[in-house]
Amino acid sequence: MLEFQVLDYMTGADGDLVREQTLRSATKVPRRILDGMIRKKWLSREDISAPQDAKRTIKVALLKSVEGKLNDNQRTLVEALAASGSKLPVDALQALDVPRTTLGTLVRRGLVEIIEEAAEFTVSRAKARPSPFDFDFTDAQNHALQRMREAVETRKFSGMLLHGVTGSGKTAVYLAVMRAVLDAGRSAILLVPEIGLTPAVAADLHQIFGDEVAILHSALSDRERAEQWHRIKRRDARIVVGTRSAVFAPVDDLALLIVDEEHDSSYKQEETPRYHARDIAVMRAKMSNAVVVLGSATPSLESYFNAKKNKYALIEIPDRVEKRPLPEVEIVDMRMEFQETGHEQVISRKLSEEIAARLQRREQVMVLLNRRGYSPVVLCRTCGKKLECSNCAIALTHHKREHKMVCHYCGYTAPVPKACVHCGSEYVYFLGTGSEKLEELLHGMFPQARIARLDRDTVRGHQDFERTLSALNEGELDLLVGTQMIAKGHDIHGVTLVGVVGADVALGLPDFRAAERTFQLLTQVAGRAGRGQTPGKVILQTYFQDHYAVQYAAQHDFIGFYEKELQFRSWMHYPPYSALANVLVRGDQLDEVLEWSGLLGKWFNQTRHETVRVLGPAAAPIMRLKRDYRYHFILRSPSREKLNTTLRAMLAYAAQQK
Repeated sequence: MLEFQVLDYMTGADGDLVREQTLRSATKVPRRILDGMIRKKWLSREDISAPQDAKRTIKVALLKSVEGKLNDNQRTLVEALAASGSKLPVDALQALDVPRTTLGTLVRRGLVEIIEEAAEFTVSRAKARPSPFDFDFTDAQNHALQRMREAVETRKFSGMLLHGVTGSGKTAVYLAVMRAVLDAGRSAILLVPEIGLTPAVAADLHQIFGDEVAILHSALSDRERAEQWHRIKRRDARIVVGTRSAVFAPVDDLALLIVDEEHDSSYKQEETPRYHARDIAVMRAKMSNAVVVLGSATPSLESYFNAKKNKYALIEIPDRVEKRPLPEVEIVDMRMEFQETGHEQVISRKLSEEIAARLQRREQVMVLLNRRGYSPVVLCRTCGKKLECSNCAIALTHHKREHKMVCHYCGYTAPVPKACVHCGSEYVYFLGTGSEKLEELLHGMFPQARIARLDRDTVRGHQDFERTLSALNEGELDLLVGTQMIAKGHDIHGVTLVGVVGADVALGLPDFRAAERTFQLLTQVAGRAGRGQTPGKVILQTYFQDHYAVQYAAQHDFIGFYEKELQFRSWMHYPPYSALANVLVRGDQLDEVLEWSGLLGKWFNQTRHETVRVLGPAAAPIMRLKRDYRYHFILRSPSREKLNTTLRAMLAYAAQQK
């Protein structure tokens, strides 16, 4: 029997552990035999770090004490260390906007100590997690799994949209179908939208598939990325998980491509080379005769529309696992809150009461505000002007902990003004609330609570993200504040309350997808509540409580929102009823940008196809960005082919004019 070949090899091996890849190569035993032996308890599979990973060390700074006077640069480093539990990698500190000599000064004064620690290499995770198969699959999960398995077995292209509510066990279905793919000796790619989601998914994958897993994302060093790339190329790893660039992984015999949270805008790369990973995944699956699965609790309107038109097979999982209820959602009208209290409040009375009750019961809370920094606008009360970036036509954001003003578009920084830079008035007013200020307010309201913040300012790397989520998962935090990165895919069973401050922030943006993105964000963050045994609750604070995006999100009604939004898109001839293109003219000289905009405007009017409508030229919503002035055109057509023909002709014309 094949099992005895395995046992004979294991008995003759040095020690009790054998690398799975080595065992399979030596015995020629298929993976399904090993899986069967594990189920019989003859063998066990453990995730261990590769030897080369264990040898890697990094320099870490430890905050020893805070004594004596500190200058601004020293205070920046000390506060960064204090905010991270008195410990940070030296690389993270050196990435801050302070001279490199500052850290050395703190070391000489005895305030900071530098030590070496083993690096936490994301690709190898030894930490055990509960198995994703520790519960019985629902009928809907089994149906979804069966449909995907059958599609993979045909070895033909198939596109599927998996629409399952938050907490419905979509990830478990992904893992089960990937196991079937691996048993057949083939390969699979799983795309996730955020680097922060990669470690949790990778832990599940390592637990099930052992050394067959490779991870690809931008936070890996060049050496680590090359190492993973070669493992995939050699077929040492046939399961790949990663962010958008992982869609290009050199897997052989690709059977399955999964795009988790397929609606997420982070799959679109705006920098050259520009691409949308979801669209690349569909095209690669076609070219490979593979199956592509687009999964989401809130699919993009275009994807759901395509599924309804039978371009994709639609698979639904309408209920949470173990019959857990979706969280109750309560809307707080902040207009009434102001009228009843007589002053502007960031945290409503209702949300404050609910947080206090949860903390009293030792339950956990998430509060989302999708705006970074302390105050988003600094305004002069005398002249009325705001402090703007010198490179962009955008207000600078006040970051209190770092003692500076920051542009979130180009990275420009400036000192915090004590007087107006335009008129010299001392009446400078800090307007609005960001996630940093919200964290400070919550510390003041609940001083005994253990509070942390997750946004791009506190997360210097994927390890920071993982460390904070791990602390929340293990009950070391009571309350997590953050931007949209806390809304995506995290499975924290202790969270029973989610509060959303400024639920309508995106509704005023000049974007036809504003309502869709608001609905998606609210639905996703609401899905973080009540994933354990205790039912969850969500508080949405809004000034637009009657907006259909807010109302349908509160009712967990995707179909209602889809039909309402589709009606709006039909009236306005927006996608999916038409194809849109944005033609951007940019340059560092305004007169040249205006001249080119005029030339293209005349060309469009004279030569465009009759089905292509052109709007513009007009100043872009952010007219100046990274020192470039920007004007744009919006092109719309019911025919994508005619639109593309017009764009190609326009590019040829522009090339001739240079």
